[in-house]
Amino acid sequence: MNGAREGALLWTPSPERAAASRLWAYAKWLGRTGTGPDPDTYASLWQWSVSDLEGFWRSVWRYFRVGPEPPGPAIQWPPTGRMPGVRWFPEASVNYAAYLVEAVAQAPVALWWGDEVTPPMPVSGPALVSAVARARQGLKALGVAAGDGVAGILPNRWETVVAFLATASLGAVWVSCAPEFGPTALVERLVQIQPKVVLAADGYRYGGVAYDRRTVLGAVRDQLSPDTRWVWLPVLGTVPEWGAGTWEDLVAHPGPFEWTKVPFDHPLWVLFSSGTTGPPKAIVHGHGGMLLEHLKALGLHLDLGPGDRVFWYTTTGWMMWNFLVGAMLVGSEPVFYDGHPFFPHSGRLWELAAAGQWTCFGTSAAYLAACRQAGLEPGKTFPLSSLKTVGSTGSPLGPQDFGWVYQAVSDAVWLTSISGGTDVCSVLVGGIPWFPVRAGELSGPWLGVAAAAFDEMGRAVVDTVGELVVTQPLPSMPVAFLNDPHGARLLATYFGRYPGVWCHGDWVRFTPEGSLVIYGRSDATLNRRGVRIGTAEIYQVVEALPMVQESLAVEVSRRAVQGVALFVVLAPGHRWEADTAAAIRRRLAEQLSPRHVPDWVVGAPAIPKTLTGKKLEVPVRRILAGEPVDQVVNLGAVANPEALAFFVDWAKATLGPA
Repeated sequence: MNGAREGALLWTPSPERAAASRLWAYAKWLGRTGTGPDPDTYASLWQWSVSDLEGFWRSVWRYFRVGPEPPGPAIQWPPTGRMPGVRWFPEASVNYAAYLVEAVAQAPVALWWGDEVTPPMPVSGPALVSAVARARQGLKALGVAAGDGVAGILPNRWETVVAFLATASLGAVWVSCAPEFGPTALVERLVQIQPKVVLAADGYRYGGVAYDRRTVLGAVRDQLSPDTRWVWLPVLGTVPEWGAGTWEDLVAHPGPFEWTKVPFDHPLWVLFSSGTTGPPKAIVHGHGGMLLEHLKALGLHLDLGPGDRVFWYTTTGWMMWNFLVGAMLVGSEPVFYDGHPFFPHSGRLWELAAAGQWTCFGTSAAYLAACRQAGLEPGKTFPLSSLKTVGSTGSPLGPQDFGWVYQAVSDAVWLTSISGGTDVCSVLVGGIPWFPVRAGELSGPWLGVAAAAFDEMGRAVVDTVGELVVTQPLPSMPVAFLNDPHGARLLATYFGRYPGVWCHGDWVRFTPEGSLVIYGRSDATLNRRGVRIGTAEIYQVVEALPMVQESLAVEVSRRAVQGVALFVVLAPGHRWEADTAAAIRRRLAEQLSPRHVPDWVVGAPAIPKTLTGKKLEVPVRRILAGEPVDQVVNLGAVANPEALAFFVDWAKATLGPA
């Protein structure tokens, strides 16, 4: 099963499990209350959700009891009658933090948090609410009000959750940056919002090493307004040499939890694009859109609720942190963990899952691939009987890694591969609780997501690779970009290719049954003799080889030289031999087609990645074309910028002058 082929059936939910799902309960509620149809299939339920936007999103509001029936329409179209410019519930007022706090206020456990030193520990609902109320008072004392920016440069600890909820309760705007970001990456993000307050940790621990960040933070402070107030969280037990308040000062004054009502589309947080080719886009999401979307996504599609203990391996700089916080909206207990996933041993996270009786284990596709390559068999090593769901995102999950989960973790779990991202801070397509799991496939679009694949002429195609698009608006689409007063950048980013239609930038194929396969980012697609090939196809085959740790496929165009180069990092213990390249070429030809065989197969020391772990396909392609590194990639957004030098040298030596 470890070598499962695309489309192979791996798991089918029992009728009892499907009927016990929260999605099933919602569907039956629709029919029982007359709120919507009484669907007998997911296809009919989905079709209603994308054709009756007013009815569907009102049903989400009612089902999760967001508040009294909202006044006015659920959706207000702009004069053009198409996206962008749609407003959702324009007459309603909400607060994301208020709903969340009410959901957990009396819970014996609201969340768990831990790191490499401290195993995950519980925080009760009353303790969380008290801390949020105190932090809210502290932020108010620092002058924070609705609309102001508050930034966190904090590790994945419970204090970060407290700071976010306190910020949101005031109607202020939250910005989260991982503490490992370099000074350039931090400044490029924070100068766009000019936060009134920055909450920062003195450092963090990763892989058993403590990293003191005081010098970096001092450089960031020098680039922000002198009026910015700083609050210090002494994770490593140190204090800055320059004046700043402390976390203890911030939460020193008790008081009741209060919250500010804000319009439905009032800014909740700003998320940033990877920023690899320029300053990162500052994407603004609204309170109401995120609230409804997270209730739907987490409560219906991930099948989470009271009694679930939910883990997702993430940093505070990735949108999955925001998504994980949302698990509390539906009464689940999120687990926040800060540390290296393979420290002090490769099975560390699975060990914690067993000890903590996690019901949902979420991570990246790269992590699951790394576990497979390391030969882990966590289901045989640790008691994982509580585990019901394994989630994967960040990049396409290969069929072999689907197979590994069912072979090495459990044959009884539901594996849901999901895809969405920073742009919507949620999921567009993924697993569906009623559906079987097939290797390499995502079950379909989630409710309210009018997803399709378009060809170059803007026509929907099935069983043919095309651009992933969304043809109807979603409440979680960005309210705006910062510093984009007329919306020109937002328009160009999402609606420039197909007017009135959201173009997501993924290269996908929908099957006749409605499931789909993602082949990678469309801007990194390879063109082989007129045939477009997604890089994920190549990665799935190449990285299934025991000798390969990871790879990078890019199109080469440098003067008269054209072709495709595949760069390969070998797994530990393997050496580049005379027949290594030939073996990789042979496997691609056998498993895919002769068109998938690259012109160059090259051993590389490392694959350059963004700070959130995504491969730098497009920047490397431009580097190979001869463009200067500093013009094609923002080094502050690269996790391992030293890796780029290899590609510059290889291009000069192999391809000649640019």
